[in-house]
Amino acid sequence: MKKACLAEFFGTFWLVFGGCGAAVFAGGAIGPVGVSLAFGLSVLAMACAVGHVSGGHFNPAVSVGLLAAGQFPPKQLVPYILAQTIGAIAAATAIYLIYRGAHPVGSLNGFAANGYGQLSPQGYPMLSAILVEFILTCAFLLVILGATDYRAPVGFAPIAIGLCLTLIHLVGIPITNTSVNPARSLSQALFAGPEYLEQVWLFWLAPLAGAITAGLLYRISFITK
Repeated sequence: MKKACLAEFFGTFWLVFGGCGAAVFAGGAIGPVGVSLAFGLSVLAMACAVGHVSGGHFNPAVSVGLLAAGQFPPKQLVPYILAQTIGAIAAATAIYLIYRGAHPVGSLNGFAANGYGQLSPQGYPMLSAILVEFILTCAFLLVILGATDYRAPVGFAPIAIGLCLTLIHLVGIPITNTSVNPARSLSQALFAGPEYLEQVWLFWLAPLAGAITAGLLYRISFITK
Protein backbone atom coordinates (compact mmCIF):
# COMPACT_ATOMS: atom_id res chain seq x y z
CA MET A 1 0.00 0.00 0.00
CA LYS A 2 2.84 2.40 0.80
CA LYS A 3 4.50 1.66 -2.53
CA ALA A 4 1.20 2.17 -4.35
CA CYS A 5 0.62 5.54 -2.68
CA LEU A 6 4.18 6.59 -3.44
CA ALA A 7 3.64 5.65 -7.08
CA GLU A 8 0.43 7.71 -7.13
CA PHE A 9 2.30 10.65 -5.61
CA PHE A 10 5.06 10.55 -8.23
CA GLY A 11 2.68 9.87 -11.09
CA THR A 12 0.41 12.78 -10.18
CA PHE A 13 3.42 15.00 -9.57
CA TRP A 14 4.72 14.34 -13.07
CA LEU A 15 1.30 14.72 -14.68
CA VAL A 16 0.81 18.16 -13.12
CA PHE A 17 4.41 19.25 -13.52
CA GLY A 18 4.52 18.12 -17.15
CA GLY A 19 1.09 19.34 -18.21
CA CYS A 20 0.65 22.49 -16.15
CA GLY A 21 4.36 23.23 -16.41
CA ALA A 22 4.10 23.20 -20.20
CA ALA A 23 1.13 25.56 -20.00
CA VAL A 24 2.82 27.97 -17.59
CA PHE A 25 6.31 28.03 -19.10
CA ALA A 26 5.68 27.38 -22.79
CA GLY A 27 1.97 27.84 -23.39
CA GLY A 28 2.49 30.91 -25.52
CA ALA A 29 4.94 29.08 -27.76
CA ILE A 30 3.36 25.64 -28.09
CA GLY A 31 -0.30 26.64 -27.84
CA PRO A 32 -3.24 24.41 -26.85
CA VAL A 33 -2.08 21.54 -29.07
CA GLY A 34 1.32 21.44 -27.40
CA VAL A 35 -0.17 21.66 -23.91
CA SER A 36 -2.64 18.88 -24.77
CA LEU A 37 0.23 16.66 -25.89
CA ALA A 38 2.15 17.47 -22.71
CA PHE A 39 -0.71 16.17 -20.56
CA GLY A 40 -1.17 13.10 -22.71
CA LEU A 41 2.52 12.25 -22.81
CA SER A 42 2.87 12.81 -19.06
CA VAL A 43 0.16 10.30 -18.17
CA LEU A 44 1.37 7.84 -20.81
CA ALA A 45 4.92 7.94 -19.44
CA MET A 46 3.88 7.46 -15.82
CA ALA A 47 1.35 4.76 -16.67
CA CYS A 48 4.25 2.81 -18.21
CA ALA A 49 6.68 3.69 -15.40
CA VAL A 50 4.62 3.03 -12.27
CA GLY A 51 1.24 1.84 -13.47
CA HIS A 52 2.19 -1.72 -12.55
CA VAL A 53 2.75 -0.58 -8.95
CA SER A 54 -0.47 1.33 -8.25
CA GLY A 55 -2.68 0.92 -11.29
CA GLY A 56 -1.69 4.37 -12.56
CA HIS A 57 -4.68 6.46 -11.47
CA PHE A 58 -2.96 9.83 -10.82
CA ASN A 59 -6.39 11.42 -10.46
CA PRO A 60 -9.07 11.25 -7.71
CA ALA A 61 -11.79 10.99 -10.35
CA VAL A 62 -10.14 7.88 -11.82
CA SER A 63 -9.97 6.23 -8.40
CA VAL A 64 -13.61 7.06 -7.68
CA GLY A 65 -14.71 5.87 -11.12
CA LEU A 66 -12.87 2.57 -10.77
CA LEU A 67 -14.46 2.14 -7.34
CA ALA A 68 -17.91 2.70 -8.86
CA ALA A 69 -17.10 0.07 -11.49
CA GLY A 70 -16.10 -2.42 -8.81
CA GLN A 71 -12.48 -2.39 -9.98
CA PHE A 72 -10.90 -0.73 -6.92
CA PRO A 73 -11.12 -1.59 -3.20
CA PRO A 74 -12.90 1.05 -1.05
CA LYS A 75 -10.25 0.89 1.70
CA GLN A 76 -7.63 2.28 -0.68
CA LEU A 77 -9.67 5.24 -1.91
CA VAL A 78 -8.78 7.84 0.73
CA PRO A 79 -5.02 7.03 0.78
CA TYR A 80 -4.91 7.22 -3.01
CA ILE A 81 -6.73 10.57 -3.13
CA LEU A 82 -4.45 11.99 -0.44
CA ALA A 83 -1.34 10.82 -2.31
CA GLN A 84 -2.63 12.26 -5.59
CA THR A 85 -3.57 15.59 -4.04
CA ILE A 86 -0.25 15.97 -2.23
CA GLY A 87 1.61 15.06 -5.42
CA ALA A 88 -0.33 17.66 -7.39
CA ILE A 89 0.30 20.38 -4.80
CA ALA A 90 4.00 19.49 -4.69
CA ALA A 91 4.18 19.86 -8.48
CA ALA A 92 2.34 23.19 -8.42
CA THR A 93 4.73 24.39 -5.72
CA ALA A 94 7.73 23.43 -7.86
CA ILE A 95 6.25 25.21 -10.89
CA TYR A 96 5.59 28.30 -8.76
CA LEU A 97 9.13 28.42 -7.37
CA ILE A 98 10.67 28.02 -10.83
CA TYR A 99 8.34 30.62 -12.36
CA ARG A 100 9.16 33.11 -9.61
CA GLY A 101 12.81 33.00 -10.64
CA ALA A 102 12.10 35.09 -13.73
CA HIS A 103 8.76 36.77 -13.07
CA PRO A 104 7.68 39.36 -10.49
CA VAL A 105 4.98 38.83 -7.90
CA GLY A 106 1.48 39.26 -9.32
CA SER A 107 2.25 37.99 -12.83
CA LEU A 108 0.97 34.40 -12.66
CA ASN A 109 -1.48 34.93 -15.54
CA GLY A 110 -3.89 32.29 -14.27
CA PHE A 111 -1.18 29.71 -13.54
CA ALA A 112 -2.93 27.14 -15.77
CA ALA A 113 -5.82 27.04 -13.30
CA ASN A 114 -9.34 26.02 -14.23
CA GLY A 115 -12.26 28.43 -14.32
CA TYR A 116 -15.60 29.41 -15.77
CA GLY A 117 -17.27 32.74 -16.51
CA GLN A 118 -14.66 35.47 -16.40
CA LEU A 119 -11.99 32.89 -15.54
CA SER A 120 -12.75 30.72 -18.57
CA PRO A 121 -10.22 31.14 -21.40
CA GLN A 122 -13.06 32.06 -23.76
CA GLY A 123 -15.71 33.20 -21.29
CA TYR A 124 -17.82 30.03 -21.12
CA PRO A 125 -20.44 30.07 -18.32
CA MET A 126 -20.80 27.70 -15.37
CA LEU A 127 -23.28 25.38 -17.10
CA SER A 128 -20.93 24.88 -20.04
CA ALA A 129 -18.10 24.10 -17.64
CA ILE A 130 -20.19 21.55 -15.75
CA LEU A 131 -21.29 19.82 -18.93
CA VAL A 132 -17.87 19.62 -20.55
CA GLU A 133 -16.10 18.44 -17.38
CA PHE A 134 -18.79 15.82 -16.77
CA ILE A 135 -18.76 14.52 -20.36
CA LEU A 136 -14.98 14.52 -20.75
CA THR A 137 -14.38 12.75 -17.44
CA CYS A 138 -17.08 10.21 -18.18
CA ALA A 139 -15.47 9.45 -21.55
CA PHE A 140 -12.02 9.29 -19.96
CA LEU A 141 -13.14 6.67 -17.45
CA LEU A 142 -14.86 4.61 -20.12
CA VAL A 143 -11.60 4.56 -22.09
CA ILE A 144 -9.61 3.62 -18.99
CA LEU A 145 -12.02 0.84 -18.04
CA GLY A 146 -12.15 -0.49 -21.57
CA ALA A 147 -8.43 -0.30 -22.22
CA THR A 148 -7.58 -2.08 -18.97
CA ASP A 149 -10.28 -4.75 -19.32
CA TYR A 150 -8.83 -8.27 -19.43
CA ARG A 151 -10.44 -8.70 -22.87
CA ALA A 152 -8.63 -5.69 -24.34
CA PRO A 153 -5.36 -6.00 -26.31
CA VAL A 154 -2.49 -6.37 -23.86
CA GLY A 155 0.03 -3.55 -23.49
CA PHE A 156 -1.87 -0.79 -25.25
CA ALA A 157 -3.71 0.75 -22.28
CA PRO A 158 -1.17 3.56 -21.58
CA ILE A 159 -1.28 4.62 -25.24
CA ALA A 160 -5.08 4.67 -25.36
CA ILE A 161 -5.29 6.59 -22.08
CA GLY A 162 -2.59 9.09 -23.06
CA LEU A 163 -4.17 9.78 -26.45
CA CYS A 164 -7.60 10.12 -24.84
CA LEU A 165 -6.27 12.68 -22.36
CA THR A 166 -4.67 14.59 -25.24
CA LEU A 167 -8.00 14.74 -27.07
CA ILE A 168 -9.78 15.76 -23.87
CA HIS A 169 -7.47 18.76 -23.52
CA LEU A 170 -7.90 19.74 -27.15
CA VAL A 171 -11.64 19.98 -26.50
CA GLY A 172 -11.59 21.41 -22.99
CA ILE A 173 -8.79 23.97 -22.90
CA PRO A 174 -10.82 26.79 -24.53
CA ILE A 175 -13.73 26.15 -22.17
CA THR A 176 -12.28 25.55 -18.70
CA ASN A 177 -8.55 25.06 -19.28
CA THR A 178 -9.47 21.38 -18.82
CA SER A 179 -9.60 19.72 -15.45
CA VAL A 180 -11.03 16.16 -15.44
CA ASN A 181 -8.70 15.85 -12.44
CA PRO A 182 -9.73 17.42 -9.11
CA ALA A 183 -6.20 17.22 -7.65
CA ARG A 184 -4.76 19.14 -10.62
CA SER A 185 -7.48 21.80 -10.25
CA LEU A 186 -6.91 22.32 -6.55
CA SER A 187 -3.14 22.47 -6.84
CA GLN A 188 -3.14 25.25 -9.43
CA ALA A 189 -5.98 27.20 -7.78
CA LEU A 190 -4.00 27.39 -4.54
CA PHE A 191 -1.45 29.59 -6.33
CA ALA A 192 -3.63 31.27 -8.96
CA GLY A 193 -5.64 33.28 -6.43
CA PRO A 194 -8.83 33.32 -4.34
CA GLU A 195 -11.10 33.81 -7.35
CA TYR A 196 -9.95 30.46 -8.73
CA LEU A 197 -10.29 28.76 -5.34
CA GLU A 198 -13.90 29.95 -5.19
CA GLN A 199 -14.62 28.00 -8.38
CA VAL A 200 -12.61 24.86 -7.62
CA TRP A 201 -15.72 23.12 -6.24
CA LEU A 202 -16.98 22.66 -9.80
CA PHE A 203 -13.77 20.93 -10.82
CA TRP A 204 -14.24 18.40 -8.05
CA LEU A 205 -17.99 17.91 -8.41
CA ALA A 206 -18.33 17.57 -12.20
CA PRO A 207 -15.36 15.22 -12.76
CA LEU A 208 -16.35 13.00 -9.83
CA ALA A 209 -19.95 12.84 -11.08
CA GLY A 210 -18.75 11.97 -14.58
CA ALA A 211 -16.41 9.31 -13.24
CA ILE A 212 -19.10 7.67 -11.09
CA THR A 213 -21.51 7.68 -14.04
CA ALA A 214 -18.92 6.01 -16.27
CA GLY A 215 -18.04 3.45 -13.61
CA LEU A 216 -21.66 2.46 -13.06
CA LEU A 217 -22.37 2.41 -16.81
CA TYR A 218 -19.39 0.15 -17.50
CA ARG A 219 -20.26 -2.10 -14.58
CA ILE A 220 -23.85 -2.53 -15.75
CA SER A 221 -23.28 -2.70 -19.49
CA PHE A 222 -19.86 -4.15 -20.27
CA ILE A 223 -18.51 -6.23 -17.40
CA THR A 224 -19.20 -9.92 -17.90
CA LYS A 225 -19.58 -12.30 -15.01
